[in-house]
Amino acid sequence: MRVLITAASKHGSTTEIAWAIRGHLVEEGLQAVVVDPDEITELADYDAMVVGSGVYAAHWLKPAKQLIDRLRGQLGDVPVWLFSSGPVGDPPVPGEDDAVDVADIAAATGARDHKLFAGRIDMDRLGFTERAMVRALRVPAGDFRDWPAIATWSRQIAADLRTVRTP
Repeated sequence: MRVLITAASKHGSTTEIAWAIRGHLVEEGLQAVVVDPDEITELADYDAMVVGSGVYAAHWLKPAKQLIDRLRGQLGDVPVWLFSSGPVGDPPVPGEDDAVDVADIAAATGARDHKLFAGRIDMDRLGFTERAMVRALRVPAGDFRDWPAIATWSRQIAADLRTVRTP
């Protein structure tokens, strides 16, 4: 079973999550590839898809949204899982209820699940305006990604795929 994984990422943190998901799916015996959202034009070669995006101001990044629009007619052909990366801190800010609005994306993709993962703020990767906003809002810097939770979710996808028949 071939799984397409893609993620829109502004500074690379969300792409790193996509690669971790790929690694776990491969460990579970699936064929999985990570492809940039801008490079995807069709799903014909894949049996499932995992789509992720970094979250800014509670919204997915434009490349992920454009991908969903571009593939709208094909998304019913494969099972889809979604993930978002964004909240930072302990406890995460913003909280899970306010972190991301993916209802329209979930509906458009027929997503089987959406998982919100904490993100990373690396001040060295931010532009001047982003650093100023992080400081003004007192957003904590650091890596808050929960790698064990990402592994668990990835393994659940693999387990689900073993029981799913695609149309």
